[in-house]
Amino acid sequence: MTPRDASDANDNPWSDLDRPPLNAVALRKALVRDGSLWSGIEVVARTGSTNSDLVARAAAGTAAEGTVLVAEEQNAGRGRLDRQWTAPARSGLFFSVLLKPAQVPVERWGWLPLLTGVAVATALSRAAGVDTALKWPNDLLVTVDGAERKAGGILAERAGTDAVVVGIGINVSLREDELPVPGAGSLALAGAATTDRDTVLRAVLRSLSQWYERWRDAGGDPVASGLQETYAAGCATLGRVVRAELPGGRSISGEAVAVDGDGRLVLATEEGVQEPVGAGDIVHLRAVGG
Repeated sequence: MTPRDASDANDNPWSDLDRPPLNAVALRKALVRDGSLWSGIEVVARTGSTNSDLVARAAAGTAAEGTVLVAEEQNAGRGRLDRQWTAPARSGLFFSVLLKPAQVPVERWGWLPLLTGVAVATALSRAAGVDTALKWPNDLLVTVDGAERKAGGILAERAGTDAVVVGIGINVSLREDELPVPGAGSLALAGAATTDRDTVLRAVLRSLSQWYERWRDAGGDPVASGLQETYAAGCATLGRVVRAELPGGRSISGEAVAVDGDGRLVLATEEGVQEPVGAGDIVHLRAVGG
């Protein structure tokens, strides 16, 4: 689907005064400058998927590293395992970034979604006063009425041989009656100090730039960059008994005891085996001893 510019006359971005449109000019002025990772920021009114659009641009050679594509509304947004991601217009942040970590060995690129989770959690704590936990590998959890709820997710996709597109979705102002599924949440429901999307987006992009450059400059080393330690400290999956639903229909259960050097979740099973999980759907069952 071809994205439309946010100024398209067929849309009225001021139809909900509690959800004003993003200010693309101000975002570019604040974030796109000499020496910055971010080379361009585009805000469109609506598209199917910012990830799909940016992957296509990368393949066509029309997007540079640091391109940021933001949609006020997505109608075919995708999460992991091709799950749909939908939300009312301007109720959240739906955007993708193009990264080209040429200095990092390809085998370490799997850290990018985890790195993004750390960057987003750091930004939400600073800018919105919301403590955000990370569910391995790429869900963002907030606490609403004492319960963990998913308020966002991350999807990384290869774009050719030299690039990765990382998509981020964050529920910002969704109300209880707008949540797409039980167990979903939003920054507003978690008591955020602000739901100003311009403020939150700036904070996320600045934090992502800082973490990406630190990781890239360390050659992707998760220890030297501090990424592995920071991710583990904020990961709500560690220390829990979980079920990993693996590709091919197999599942294993055990205590999540570590995130290894390749970004895999290590499960200690009842058989006394430590099994790393590199891909799969993780279900939190209970805390150890719970």
